[in-house]
Amino acid sequence: MVATTTKTLEATLAPPTANKEQRLERTVATYRRALLDAFESGAETQTAVNDIVTPYTLTSYAKDALKSYVPQLRNTYNTSELEGNHPVRFTNRGFRIDHSDEREHEFCWRVPQAGRGNAFWIPLRINPEQESLWFDLLDESVTVGEFRLQQHRTNWMLHVTVEYEVAEPEISDEPTRVGFDIGESKLLTGCACQNDTPTQPFIYDGGRSRALRKEMHTTLKRLQERDAEQWRVDERFDHYQNALTDIVEKASREAVEYAQQFEDPVIVLEDLSYIRENLDYGKYMNRRLHSWAFARLTERIEDKALEAGIPIEFVNPRYTSQTCHACGHIGRRGSQAEFTCTNPECWVSEYQADINAAANIAGRVDPWGESVSWKSDRDDSPRDGSTLDSATARREPSAKLAQTTLAEWG
Repeated sequence: MVATTTKTLEATLAPPTANKEQRLERTVATYRRALLDAFESGAETQTAVNDIVTPYTLTSYAKDALKSYVPQLRNTYNTSELEGNHPVRFTNRGFRIDHSDEREHEFCWRVPQAGRGNAFWIPLRINPEQESLWFDLLDESVTVGEFRLQQHRTNWMLHVTVEYEVAEPEISDEPTRVGFDIGESKLLTGCACQNDTPTQPFIYDGGRSRALRKEMHTTLKRLQERDAEQWRVDERFDHYQNALTDIVEKASREAVEYAQQFEDPVIVLEDLSYIRENLDYGKYMNRRLHSWAFARLTERIEDKALEAGIPIEFVNPRYTSQTCHACGHIGRRGSQAEFTCTNPECWVSEYQADINAAANIAGRVDPWGESVSWKSDRDDSPRDGSTLDSATARREPSAKLAQTTLAEWG
């Protein structure tokens, strides 16, 4: 069996001539005016967006991308305010590249422009680690999705989303389940379960990302209050977004490397559709959690795991932070770092909360599917559609071992 994975190819445009740079800037400015006009109009359908963007001097590829993107902003992302630095999005119909090993920059991109015969070619500086996929684009052995043009400081960037097939990893008869909890305090916490026992936890701290997001919010607010030039606001926003993207890439890479150290690993992640539907922590926390990059980090772990040949399973995340991984009873999470089990017969008294959650996530996958046996009024079906009779598949309590203390993993 094969699975489809997605990757974003990155390239920097070679320094354009003055004329070409003016045309690039004009394309970006026109696109952003059309995006803002469509968004502020309240358009929620492709037809409504089409009526607004039709008069703009843009290619059909950019207009078609807008027709899909604007409704997503409102209906999927619940966006209430539009940032000013959106990249120009094009549908895959407009993508063209050329290659020659006789040029300094072997790959060239045909930049879409409104009007017949106005498109122009520009050399690309590709990421060497992605070279094979660029050649696959030439051979049409990978599927091109959306591609985007954006200016980053003094450079112009091209991002191309591609889909390609990889061999779908199979879960062994006796896998090592590795659960990952994505959170606010600790960005990413992993825990492998061997013989139903948490083993060698992995923690990627979220302090740097929290500081960046707080700093970004404060900086952009001050710039806007001072009526700073838009290019300065965009530059700062790009700076913080790139820094956060680097954190996501590093965390996802280390997560897969952590899983690889175990025999026959299967990575277990939370099904984010449950998270979006069930957030109820008050207005302030909802805003923080909704703005958090749950989806992006999950996607990057999934992509890297497929490339590494590691199977992925998704489970319902409800109560993973409140349930004791050892006995299955509901306990208390009195602070961000501490979980307390209220079952007097359980060996667990206090446990690092994120590790406890990761162990619960790992424990919800077994050969029959997902199990949440303590609560019968929830949908226990895993995302892959398999079923489970929770009455016959209860997980045995973990072996009584020395307790993991807060001092050791805090």
